[in-house]
Amino acid sequence: MKLYKTENGILLENEDIFYRLHETDWDVVVNRNNLYEWLEGQTQSLIALTFSDDFPMPEALAPIGTQEVWASGVTYFKSRTARMEESEKAGGGSFYDRVYEAERPELFFKSTAWRVVGHHGTVRIRKDSTWDVPEPELTLFATSEGALVGYTIGNDMSSRSIEGENPLYLPQAKSYTGSAALGPCLYVFKEKLGADTVIDLSIVRGGEEVFNGEVTLSQMKRKPEELLHFLYREMSFPQGAYLMTGTGIVPSSDFTLQAGDVVHITIEPIGTLTNTVG
Repeated sequence: MKLYKTENGILLENEDIFYRLHETDWDVVVNRNNLYEWLEGQTQSLIALTFSDDFPMPEALAPIGTQEVWASGVTYFKSRTARMEESEKAGGGSFYDRVYEAERPELFFKSTAWRVVGHHGTVRIRKDSTWDVPEPELTLFATSEGALVGYTIGNDMSSRSIEGENPLYLPQAKSYTGSAALGPCLYVFKEKLGADTVIDLSIVRGGEEVFNGEVTLSQMKRKPEELLHFLYREMSFPQGAYLMTGTGIVPSSDFTLQAGDVVHITIEPIGTLTNTVG
């Protein structure tokens, strides 16, 4: 099932049928360990909606309430290699090799809810950065008790030139206005996504595709539950939390985003998150 946050309330999609929930507070709706079963029960009493040209589906907002967004790094071998290369001159190459093999993962704060961009929103590249890439990531949603109940698609915009200059600049390279996008929905699962799930990244410039790459979840070194375990180890999240799980798609060093680029990230069965670069 899919939950869409819109200006006209929260929509539930189940088997291609849409419903509008009576409850309008996103935090109240999603912070349930039995979210799938609760939503299934809601469909028994709600009236189905029919969208048309005269009554279109409202634009989806970022599927987030007051939750924080956190992120994981170096969870794929390719991201380990890329991070080592970009920081080698700054003396940080061995850091990423060591964290890839370590028991404890790299976790960092990504964004407050009000800074998160939704589907069809504008993400940004920093003016003081010369090498910028999108990082397409499966993003977890866990309740206040740490129960994994849903997924969404995340774009962890990254200023690699700043991060490569010094690993201590990671917060500036990762957290700035327009650096995080989530959407188009929260996918609430009955069964967790399999290892063969594909993450696809397409970047379009001037109407032509200038980059395409894909990776499967089988390439992740760490399991989602492992990442959540460390995130919740000494942290509390009263309304739950979102956790980006890292990227395995890394454009080469001769590629950088430009203003006007359109970024498409697809993870089925969640959907496609599309953003324009500003």
